[in-house]
Amino acid sequence: MNFIQQAFKGNKEWYYYIITVIIVFSFWQILGVIPLAVVGFMKTGNITDFQEAALDNFTSIGINANFYLVLMLFTLIMGLIGLLLGVRFIHRRKIKTVITSRKKIDWRRVFHAFFLWFSISTFFLILGYFLAPEDLVWNFKPIPFMILALISFLLIPLQTSFEELLFRGYLMQGFGVLVKNRWFPLLVTSVVFGLLHGANPEVAKLGYGIMVFYIGTGLLYGITTLMDEGTEIALGLHASNNIVAAIFVTTDWTVFQTDALYIDTSEPSLGWETFIPVFVIYPLLLLIFSKKYGWKNWREKLTGSITVPVIASEASERYE
Repeated sequence: MNFIQQAFKGNKEWYYYIITVIIVFSFWQILGVIPLAVVGFMKTGNITDFQEAALDNFTSIGINANFYLVLMLFTLIMGLIGLLLGVRFIHRRKIKTVITSRKKIDWRRVFHAFFLWFSISTFFLILGYFLAPEDLVWNFKPIPFMILALISFLLIPLQTSFEELLFRGYLMQGFGVLVKNRWFPLLVTSVVFGLLHGANPEVAKLGYGIMVFYIGTGLLYGITTLMDEGTEIALGLHASNNIVAAIFVTTDWTVFQTDALYIDTSEPSLGWETFIPVFVIYPLLLLIFSKKYGWKNWREKLTGSITVPVIASEASERYE
């Protein structure tokens, strides 16, 4: 059975998806936000100041950067918990089915993708430094940075796993079951993934042209998932991308404002660094992965139909 067909192993009717999405939203945007809201109110003392601080990412009320990062990541980790509970107890199927079609999660794929993107990202950061060293200010603070690194490597993979398993796993499978093809889930989940980043401060600074990067990144993760019949590569790429963003360079206008090694003081603009990844690096990545993992039948994998599989023992594939 291919990756999208894993959804047939459990409760697949549309209302199960509605119930699970409500659970995910409740864990993510209600339960997960409570600690951040409590800290915000303790710092501001009234609803008006709290709302103004929230619009400013709470940076104006003196919340420690690392503590704020933990609070933000906690909201998404709660979303991950809600998603896994929904898959397990609402759809009554194994957690693995929303991660991969393989018998076991292939951690080698995760780490290969992680270190490949980590290396590429580091190379371009070094290149950017040599091209414009005046834009970067050294910001190394030993203890805050060590705490940041610990938080990043422990918690950011949970945050990115939530996004990947929600979009490239759960929703891609759900739409695949609904429409019985592959191209619609790929496009819809990529566009929605990009649009949800519309609330990021980068969009306010750079304009909606940055959505090309977000949607293009969603397409990259979606293509790797469909071609590889699992989310392992996407999980590695996404975790690596966000960890690099958190620990190496920070600015006062991005979603991650951390105690990173450098502060970028340049005036933000939509330049080559925004579009080169989507139109040059991402295709090269797909070529590398296709050679390493022997991807074939691209047209069928990305646009083909989804058939209802014959499950020899449906009970054995459901919740145990």
